[in-house]
Amino acid sequence: MRLNFSRRWIVACAAISILAMAGCGRKSSEVDDAALRAADGDSANWITYGRTYSEQRFSPLKQIDEQSVGKLGLLWSYDLGTLRGVEATPLVKDGVLYTTSAWSIVYAFDAKSGKLLWSYDPMVPKDHAKYVCCDVVNRGVALYKGRVYVATLDGRLVALDAKTGAPIWDVQTTPKDSSYAITAAPRIAKGRVLIGNAGAEYPVRGYVSAYDAESGNLAWRTYTVPGDPGKPFESEALKRAAATWSGEWWKAGGGGTAWESMVYDPELDLVMFGTGNASPWYDVLRGKGDSLYAASIVALHADTGEQAWYYQTSPGDNWDYDATQPLMLATLSIDGAQRRVVMQANKNGFFYVIDRENGKFISARPFAPVNWATGIDPNGRPIENPAARQLKDAALVKPSAEGAHNWNPISYNPMTGLVYLAVLEDTSLHAIIPHWKINLHDQTTGSDRAYRGPARDAYLKMKSSGRLLAWDPVAQKEAWHVDLPDPKSGGTLATAGNLVFQGRADGKLSAYRATDGKLLWDFDAGVGIAAPPMTFSVDGTQYIAVESGWGGPQVLSNRPPGKGHVGPAKLLVFALGGTATLPPYQHVDRPVPMPTFKLAASKAEIEEGRKLFANTCARCHGGEAVSGGSVPDLRYVSTPTHEMFEEIVLGGARREFGMPSFTGDITPPQVRLIHAYILDRARESAQADAKKK
Repeated sequence: MRLNFSRRWIVACAAISILAMAGCGRKSSEVDDAALRAADGDSANWITYGRTYSEQRFSPLKQIDEQSVGKLGLLWSYDLGTLRGVEATPLVKDGVLYTTSAWSIVYAFDAKSGKLLWSYDPMVPKDHAKYVCCDVVNRGVALYKGRVYVATLDGRLVALDAKTGAPIWDVQTTPKDSSYAITAAPRIAKGRVLIGNAGAEYPVRGYVSAYDAESGNLAWRTYTVPGDPGKPFESEALKRAAATWSGEWWKAGGGGTAWESMVYDPELDLVMFGTGNASPWYDVLRGKGDSLYAASIVALHADTGEQAWYYQTSPGDNWDYDATQPLMLATLSIDGAQRRVVMQANKNGFFYVIDRENGKFISARPFAPVNWATGIDPNGRPIENPAARQLKDAALVKPSAEGAHNWNPISYNPMTGLVYLAVLEDTSLHAIIPHWKINLHDQTTGSDRAYRGPARDAYLKMKSSGRLLAWDPVAQKEAWHVDLPDPKSGGTLATAGNLVFQGRADGKLSAYRATDGKLLWDFDAGVGIAAPPMTFSVDGTQYIAVESGWGGPQVLSNRPPGKGHVGPAKLLVFALGGTATLPPYQHVDRPVPMPTFKLAASKAEIEEGRKLFANTCARCHGGEAVSGGSVPDLRYVSTPTHEMFEEIVLGGARREFGMPSFTGDITPPQVRLIHAYILDRARESAQADAKKK
């Protein structure tokens, strides 16, 4: 709404009167640009995703320290009403806690008591889950001038009234009903809401958008990869990038989505973000070349979205090595000089320190086992192992496509000089679908999940492991680590109490001594914790908050032992002396019943159904048709469901529950083959369970 001059004068006078009555110089409690720039000095609140613009996730609070942490206990909890993954960082401002759950649902609580103040459901169409590689998660909100901003799974950006949760505006940031999705938390820079998108496993072209926080109008949009070279390029940067692509990459979109990491540096007035994989995954399918600006860290001028610099971490990425892992700003003493840097523990296994003024490479060292490269040359380019790229049959590549580190937030303690992060040591088996063709209605990776060649035997013998790592970014070496009982774990929080908090896949929220990694305290939440902990203070009391609830591709694809981590998601808030408890939760494996539905199929048809299931259905319903627990296990389905199987898969009969239609992806005869495979797996499992009795 535009105000005329007289009305603006009346509003201004009223504002001056209110300020006079409140007392001159009284600090506003509003989250504005000044508050965001000064967030490091506001220890009580946590007003942006990484607490400050630097995203170091370090809190100066120390009421909970290495001496008192043993008295930490649960104060209150809230059931988020889902078995799907939860990954949000709660934000707190003046005693109100804001967070999100699966399906982009937003909540506001009284941070001390846990009283629900309001909730907002954006009503995401459940069948949009088809276009989300890694669960229907949401990583949180942004706060600015009395509003709460949330990005939804179906690509919208919504502004809510912070007091009531009422929507103020709602804009579609992606093509409606397309393959794009959003799982990230928005960021705020100079009165604009910044948001990227996800979907590089699908036919999409990545971009970052900036919206006016007041009106919701688009200020600028910057694409991450070049489009059709037969059309004008949107910028000189994209014109230069096109020279690093070959083939007809644009037909599959190109990928390069900015689906997670984003930071704003107010000193340099730069927005930095990481980009995802190129699409398709493999260069023999999309064309050779570096494929800029996929798998890169990119800096834009905040006012215009014009590119300032870029650094590509995995040129010509062939292994799903996104550069979307958390970015962190710091000033480090390197070779006797103070350098303003951006740091990243990349999916590809290398920890990078980059000059954030110009994007120049400073250093990189592996923080996990790596076999795709032997190192990084002085110019910052990886020294590749040719065997990892060839994929003549299949390749066993380290780190895995899940990454040596993924989206889970990392933290930095300026008092210890260490970065704290989760590390996964795992291997991926990369094989290409024979005779692959682009499907504009489904995934475009080209990865053959049905592969059963000679490399699979070696792959099945490999084990994975995980650890909490303290890393010295100046010396580029490990300070200490803690081996974890489960390979996968959550994000970290560092505090001035000499503590590091981390949630784990086995359900433990743990506190370690920051200087040496000694375990000082833990709490069993009963279900896995992927989300990062955060801390805040109200009326002089320090609290720790975290969401518990395990999800993501590790559950959906069900590589063991993921199943046991799934359970009811909750928001947990702790304080010294807390005595609250959680209701007991025990996952029980029911014996698979012998199916009574009959469908005649030969062994050859069942094998063909296995291949179709692996490349179409397993991403949600689990490898070998064994669900991770957050979506239905198809071995257990009833006879009535079997009777309407094609109606569900092609007709969309259960869209409202999150099961999309695959019309256009597979044919009725192929649905029959998949159905035959599921029934065969149910019979196998039922027979095996009967023998256990």
